[in-house]
Amino acid sequence: MYYEIHEPVGANEAGNEDAPTLVLSSGLGGSANFWKPQLEALTKNFRVITYDHLGTGRSPAALPKGYSIADMADELLALLDSLDVTECHLIGHALGGLVGLELALKRPSMLTSLIPINAWSCPNIHSARCFNIRKALLAAGDKAAFLQMQTLILYPPDWIVEHAEALQAEEAHLLAHFPDEANLLTRIEALTTFNIDDRLSGIETDTFIIADRDDLLVPWKRSQILAARLPCAALSVLDYGGHACTVTVPNIVNDLILTHLSGYVSEETS
Repeated sequence: MYYEIHEPVGANEAGNEDAPTLVLSSGLGGSANFWKPQLEALTKNFRVITYDHLGTGRSPAALPKGYSIADMADELLALLDSLDVTECHLIGHALGGLVGLELALKRPSMLTSLIPINAWSCPNIHSARCFNIRKALLAAGDKAAFLQMQTLILYPPDWIVEHAEALQAEEAHLLAHFPDEANLLTRIEALTTFNIDDRLSGIETDTFIIADRDDLLVPWKRSQILAARLPCAALSVLDYGGHACTVTVPNIVNDLILTHLSGYVSEETS
């Protein structure tokens, strides 16, 4: 899989070897580029690893039938093993958060902490409706409408209006470089069938959950369920930001992340 390592800068520049490792796992699109709004803030104290999920972007592959979130967690573990990472923090957005939860079940010793953003633990009817519409647009061959629907799902209405020109350019770029449709459908099937409700009590990783009340795709109460059922979890709910709050309100999200991880930074780099 394609990956990038962003070494610590600034305060920790002289002590890179002691900086804790932080892995960022993206949502459905799977791109390492999704995390650009976080890199400057997070690399002040962390060695940050981003990657393109298998079957997306710069990690080309034909995903097999029955491909699952568990497979994605295995792929990430294989990558971390190849990089000699034995322990890390992980932030996952939506599907990436599911990968983090699965990884916490598969190898608890790997995760010092986990931050799922707008994630969930089992299927829900609202998200299923959203994905059914997106699959129907793909089946109809209307990739442009699929991307417009994606924009509506990711961002709040006023943010879309304020960034209309940039979003139109992004949609045009994505249309010209549209992902493999079979892989896209396979990844949608994996995330819409993910269900670990009966195993949540077994995840003892320190977990800080971020959710948005105005998330059009994932009801914020799915995060509330996670927080209630995980043994070591806290929840922060934003009133504004939409599904892609890491993009729309990055300063707020970055501050929440860094505040939660501050204890680990002082402990691990002292």
